[in-house]
Amino acid sequence: MDVRILGGLSVRENGVSITPTAAVPRQLLALLTASADQVVPVTVLTEELWPSGAPRGARAELQAHIAGLRALIADALRGTGPADPRNGWSDRRTADAVLVSQPGGYRLDTGGGAHDVWQFERAAGAGYRAMEAGDLPRAALRLGEALALWRGDPYAGVAAGPRLRREIERLETSRLSVLDQWLEAQLGLGRHAELVPELTGLVARHRTNEPLHAHLMAALLRCGQHDQALVVYERLRLALKAETGMEPSARLRRLQRSVLAGRHTGGRPALGFRVPTQYAPARPRLVPAGSVG
Repeated sequence: MDVRILGGLSVRENGVSITPTAAVPRQLLALLTASADQVVPVTVLTEELWPSGAPRGARAELQAHIAGLRALIADALRGTGPADPRNGWSDRRTADAVLVSQPGGYRLDTGGGAHDVWQFERAAGAGYRAMEAGDLPRAALRLGEALALWRGDPYAGVAAGPRLRREIERLETSRLSVLDQWLEAQLGLGRHAELVPELTGLVARHRTNEPLHAHLMAALLRCGQHDQALVVYERLRLALKAETGMEPSARLRRLQRSVLAGRHTGGRPALGFRVPTQYAPARPRLVPAGSVG
């Protein structure tokens, strides 16, 4: 089974799509993919489909939707998709073995297939470990691989109830965390000039995200664009004030003071002038060509 949710729901079995077009079974399959290879209790499924309270006959309706998903799976298993490398696997695999009934719930069995969330988390984990080891080229590579798996918003086009909304929020938070570390690695490799256009677009979309604004300010500072870095800070301050009533954090204020100090010395380092360590990229390391990866 191939599961993709990072930019719209796509589930394929035996190379054939089993993604329903109807809203409710699509939402049901989405929730099963969020906990693929694990039992999802019936209570969780009904809470997702009927957050205001399950109506009379909800259990029967849920069973009907499960039967509909199994029919799609059965069609896929009988289809003309590419042969599985494990001889006879598709012949032995049945719809009931893919969407499994278990005491109290249902389990979507991926059969050891691909899941883009799992791929994202593996690549991100490798990137985080590289960052901790100070291997910035490898960190940038693996974190970039994780980000490249995103095709759009998670579960785009799926009606989300309370459980899926929490999963979407978790994934978006993870994505921003990986993005933050990827940007830090790129800045540490001295790619600040290349990042300014991308960071400018990111802060426009995430008007109150302090780490993204800090990265943009640091990139502009390293490019000698002190005034523009101060404009970025002021826009963040106004957005935070309007949306939360709060001022930028102490770390951002220290970064602003560093920018001011640099501007007042004409871009030349003054006594005590430095970007606060949490925003200052490490010095780029010289890496022989072809050694990254």
